[in-house]
Amino acid sequence: MAATKTLPQVSQSHNSLVSRTGVLTLSGYGIHAQVDRGHLCLEDGIAGDRRTFRLPRVGHGLKRLVVIGADGVVSLAALRWLADQGIPVSVLERNGKVLFVTGPVYPSDARLRRSQALSIQSGVSLEIARELVAQKLDAQAQLVREKVLNSTTAQTILGFREKLDTAESPEAIRLLESLAARAYWSLWSSLTINFPKSDLQRVPEHWRTFGSRISPLRITAFGNWSG
Repeated sequence: MAATKTLPQVSQSHNSLVSRTGVLTLSGYGIHAQVDRGHLCLEDGIAGDRRTFRLPRVGHGLKRLVVIGADGVVSLAALRWLADQGIPVSVLERNGKVLFVTGPVYPSDARLRRSQALSIQSGVSLEIARELVAQKLDAQAQLVREKVLNSTTAQTILGFREKLDTAESPEAIRLLESLAARAYWSLWSSLTINFPKSDLQRVPEHWRTFGSRISPLRITAFGNWSG
């Protein structure tokens, strides 16, 4: 007695379809995503150039599904399959406009939300801000000292970092962060950006150096620093 085929065979290995980063992109017309006997069945392509394949629940390697195009069908069962696997779905227009995005839903911790809401009144938010900015300035100073070999600017940044301990408001912390950033990025202004020689004639002059990160709007909110 000949064996009967109970499941359609995959024309391509699902491992070859999912990228190394776990992203699978469907595009074209008549895109389909549905579930058949526990497998996620996908189809995309244009005219006669189409792909059809199945993903099992185990070992599929899929971490994100991206659908480019609005012509096709994605079943509720397929969305449930993806949600159960913790796989987000992004659906885009062909011009890149986002139509909708889904993602896994995680349990909500009411105690954590309450602590976050009260953090401003309790002063915890200020402590967190100080710590985050302090680590940022420490890293900037280390890079400037060890890679750029400019100990003077590194010390300037550390000077702003030390003043964080006495900063009593988010505005004061942001001011110190911005002043340190001004010193840090000033070292990058003359950094040369290399382009292929064949492209140099088409590259604007101001693209050839890093330049400034200072806003042309010239921020004046922080006293005499005009940014």
